[in-house]
Amino acid sequence: MKPSLTHERSPAGPPPLHGGDRSPLHALAEIPEAGWLDLSTGVNPWPYPLVEATAESWRRLPEAAAETVFAEAARRYYGLDGAAALAAAPGSQALIQWLPRLLPPRRVAVLGFTYKEHARAWAAAGHEVAETEDGRLPEAAEIAVLVNPNNPDGARRTPAELAALAGRLRRRGGLLVVDEAFADLDPEGSLAGLDDLRGLVVLRSFGKFFGLAGLRLGCAFGDPGPIGRLAEALGPWALPGPTLEIAARAFADRAWIAATRRRLAEASGRLDALLAAAGLEPLGGTDLFRLADHARAPALYERLCRAGILVRRFPERPRWLRVGLPPDAAAERRLLAALGA
Repeated sequence: MKPSLTHERSPAGPPPLHGGDRSPLHALAEIPEAGWLDLSTGVNPWPYPLVEATAESWRRLPEAAAETVFAEAARRYYGLDGAAALAAAPGSQALIQWLPRLLPPRRVAVLGFTYKEHARAWAAAGHEVAETEDGRLPEAAEIAVLVNPNNPDGARRTPAELAALAGRLRRRGGLLVVDEAFADLDPEGSLAGLDDLRGLVVLRSFGKFFGLAGLRLGCAFGDPGPIGRLAEALGPWALPGPTLEIAARAFADRAWIAATRRRLAEASGRLDALLAAAGLEPLGGTDLFRLADHARAPALYERLCRAGILVRRFPERPRWLRVGLPPDAAAERRLLAALGA
């Protein structure tokens, strides 16, 4: 039987649970703020070295020249040709929120168990939304949204698969939205190299791979129609001058990028071994986080919190825990001790 979409609009509902917020957990562990080991966010624990932006960039509105330098650096980093449109926003979350509000109400399928903000943003903008956990495209869908590699299980689809899916949607006047928040780890899997980006919007996060989530930078590229609407909605000076300067420098630092990909791959391998040694079953993930299964995951989550270690839990998947990379050997030992307590 072919999957189908519900014909009722899904309410936006309460905000999904996210990582990074330790405030509700202080009752479990009387640990000072600096004493927490936060492994809940999937952000690179070894960020791009902080560099000073020019004093002028702090005092003035961003000038067109700085925006051009940034855009050229971003295009080179992503591997975009001249036909692909590019827009930048203060964080990929801003793009997730804006895009549904710029399109007329459609039937939207969010493919797979994935980042919950996508379904919530489309529903809040008045679209009919269905989440298809088998990852298949319902026949009634006009817009499809997926995360590649997926968060939290790291499942991947090839560019050829996604190009075919985009073609199916384009023929019915639709759109494919692909969130590539973790694609920096494996650039060969990105859609940036496709010759034809019509009917496609690709979202990228700067802060996760470069480890500077506080810089708040996200990019979208693809079909000039929706990308142009995003740029128009964001308006002038969407990014501050210091962000433009720092990101342009990071995008161009090929030596740091290559070394960091190797470092993250090695660290994720150690984390898999650590989790398996503690009795958790690895389920996948990316080189920035690993997903694991445990029969008593809720109790294990609470035990970790009492030890001042925050990981990511999933109320819909109570056996799952997502664990980010420990920043050093001492943190690895602390995690292993807490898991084995």
